[in-house]
Amino acid sequence: MRLYDTRTRAVDTFIAAATVRLYVCGITPYDSAHLGHAFVYTTFDVLIRRLEARGHRVVYVRNVTDVDDDILRTARERDVNFEVLARSEAAAFDVNLRRLGLREADVIPYATETVPAMVTTVGGLLDRGLAYALGDGRVYADTGAMDGFLSFSRLDRDEALRQFAEKGGDPEAEGKRDALDFLLWQPSLPDEPSWEAPWGRGRPGWHLECSVMATEHLGPVIDIHGGGSDLVFPHHEAEILQAEGLTGQAPFARVWMHVGMVGLDGTKMSKSLGNLVFLGDLLDRHDADAVRYLLLSHHYRSEWDYTEDEMELAAAAVKGWDAAPDGDPAAAEDLLAAVGARLDDDLDAPGALALIDAAAGDGEGWAARAAAASLGFGGGGAGRVGADR
Repeated sequence: MRLYDTRTRAVDTFIAAATVRLYVCGITPYDSAHLGHAFVYTTFDVLIRRLEARGHRVVYVRNVTDVDDDILRTARERDVNFEVLARSEAAAFDVNLRRLGLREADVIPYATETVPAMVTTVGGLLDRGLAYALGDGRVYADTGAMDGFLSFSRLDRDEALRQFAEKGGDPEAEGKRDALDFLLWQPSLPDEPSWEAPWGRGRPGWHLECSVMATEHLGPVIDIHGGGSDLVFPHHEAEILQAEGLTGQAPFARVWMHVGMVGLDGTKMSKSLGNLVFLGDLLDRHDADAVRYLLLSHHYRSEWDYTEDEMELAAAAVKGWDAAPDGDPAAAEDLLAAVGARLDDDLDAPGALALIDAAAGDGEGWAARAAAASLGFGGGGAGRVGADR
């Protein structure tokens, strides 16, 4: 299998042991899942299925960031407890992923459950001279003392500052050694949750949460770390600095996989902008296999816009698989091998779908449906696709 690694900016051979340790950044559950979320998690669902088909065991961890500025703000606006909001939205999110036919993660850690380990991590970074505490209870990562800052994202300083401010950073905050230093710990407001820590009662910074949850469940060096491409900086850059700085082991992740953004009318889908196609609404109107087809018809690293026309074409393609005559069952073996080869080439799901479409068009419906099942259609096996045959 060959995969594109964001860190090296190259497609290279992924050499895996018997067990593959996979961490994918999960949701901040303050609103419903949208099509961009579905694109990310469907990508990794297909990756897991392919790794398993190749004989590997995959340990899949997908976190829930249940303490965060956005959750706390939304909880205030709705006048609900932040934990109630987070748990209810996370449960609804999981329901929609199951409706789409995605497998559950092996471990789904919640940030609030991992705070004691985060406190230990901050203490370790302070002890190593990689962080500093201010008198008001804030603790910052000292990016000037950390090796390789900005080498992952490859941003120049001006662009890094722009993105840092745009994505929730505090470049203008007083007391910082550098504008790009990011929060590890912050004092809580009176109506916010807080935890005891040696440098003051408060709560963890967002970037800290994922690096700690990943290392807690998968160890200091993991095989694949994934997420949306919008997380490259500052989130994943910060994760690397924290994890490698604390443990002294590198790389934190052997491969970094980032999934492209999904847009609507030329603009990236965003909760803050409100230009969302909600996954639940789409599944109410279309078969889950049609939605999966729409997602997998785009290469995972591509950026694309949702259109109703393309959704209808996806639905028609899946119906074509069902309608195709059985043909020769012996053709399935060759088709499965060809589909697997496409997936082994940087998870080329669009190429795999093209092979399945061609087989159905040639009257090899049984082979097409078997190959589709290997990509998770029909629930990944005896599901809707071809279930009546």
